[in-house]
Amino acid sequence: MRDRKAILPLDAAQSSVVRRDLRIGDILAAEGKLDRTGIEQVLKLQESRGLRFGEAALRLRLITPEDLRSALAKQYDFPYVPLDGDAFGADLAASRDARHPNAEQLRALRTQLLIQWSKLEREPRALAIASPGSFEGRSYVTANLAVLFAQLGMRTLIIDADFRAPRQFEIFNVPDRVGLSAVLSGRAGHEAALPVPAFGPLAVLPAGARPPNPQELLLRPALATFLELAHHEHDVILIDTPPARENADAQ
Repeated sequence: MRDRKAILPLDAAQSSVVRRDLRIGDILAAEGKLDRTGIEQVLKLQESRGLRFGEAALRLRLITPEDLRSALAKQYDFPYVPLDGDAFGADLAASRDARHPNAEQLRALRTQLLIQWSKLEREPRALAIASPGSFEGRSYVTANLAVLFAQLGMRTLIIDADFRAPRQFEIFNVPDRVGLSAVLSGRAGHEAALPVPAFGPLAVLPAGARPPNPQELLLRPALATFLELAHHEHDVILIDTPPARENADAQ
């Protein structure tokens, strides 16, 4: 069995703890949510009532709960999407609300996957997300699981292999002009994978143009070649697939 460090992100297993002196008040001030007068009011209430800084600021109605969630995310270096933001799809429960029941269940799945992968004799950490029919949550699970791996600092790649009804480009708001179909047909390389800076070391390879021969395209050796190259640049690869019962592509 591998050392327990094997189930940790590479950086986490090899680096020492870095001290971060980011205070909530400083973050809120830097974001323009609090001025000097507001900070002084918060500090007075904090001292007199024994409250945390954020709690005191909320009681004074100087900030909103959303402001505090955003500041806490920055303090703990946690990728975060505002609950009312429209930059990404509403499906990203793992980033919009860390306490969402689905996010908790997906964290448990992430832990189980890391444990299982740690027992393998060789890399890579790769997983195809599959289900029999349509509208069963494959894209949802793929996207949120990828965000959760990225939150650990793991270089994570999503490959949208659902040429029938691709969704990852919508969820992460990335262009879909060039993607997996171009890679498999030899018209693009690994640069077609698009980084999503809001989620740290996360990249998305969208499906791209809809090919007339999706099954034949996926059976080409180019897919195995691309995956082999991708394993050198990513710690985790998650593949979103079409419904297995309706199409043979997922096989």
